Amino acid sequence: MQLPGRLRSTTLGDVLGMLYRASANGTLELVEARGRCHRVHLVDGCVVGAEIDGASRSLAEILRSDRAADDDTIARSLLRSMTSHRLHGQVLVEDFRLNPSLVAEALRRQVQERLAFLDCLEDARLSFRVAVRRPREVVEGVPLGAGAFLHGRRRARDRDRSQPPHRATDGAWTVLGIDPGSDVHEIKRAYRRLARSLHPDLHPDVTGMARRDLEVEFARVTHAYRTLVA
Repeated sequence: MQLPGRLRSTTLGDVLGMLYRASANGTLELVEARGRCHRVHLVDGCVVGAEIDGASRSLAEILRSDRAADDDTIARSLLRSMTSHRLHGQVLVEDFRLNPSLVAEALRRQVQERLAFLDCLEDARLSFRVAVRRPREVVEGVPLGAGAFLHGRRRARDRDRSQPPHRATDGAWTVLGIDPGSDVHEIKRAYRRLARSLHPDLHPDVTGMARRDLEVEFARVTHAYRTLVA
């Protein structure tokens, strides 16, 4: 299996598809020009974890937004996780008797949000490292099915090959729905407008797949905003 060397020549969806078909075990690394390194962990071709170099919602924030755990439980479990050097999800299940399925679902959604962030990257250096041992961050028993990490991803075949390659910011303007070159005030106005309509916490009555769609779209909008104002 030979992966492309740069993300700009392909898409995250195509790369994950190749790794899925190869039943790959290891870690896909995406290194941006500015030095930020992101990782996607796979077992038998399925995504079991993702790490991004930057802000992303923690397990605690997801559980809090879902009202799956109260603030006191989250605070005490976080403290115990730090002092016992165990994963937060592990502590919640073992020590605080939180339903394992709730934790597993929150972890899956966290991975999906991070993949949505990575899907917005226009370029990064790609490499794949075969794992000798699974990283500690990977939680057993919660891999994403192929549909969950491949469905809706951009594909190279969908690009208009008659057009020149996009610069890193081109997709960000489109996501925010503003003209390229708009000033910072217009960028902020567009982001605030979209955030009000997409932020999951502003739609407490939305559940299930509809909520996940909001989370994915909000992650894309946030990444586009950061790309333009960085």
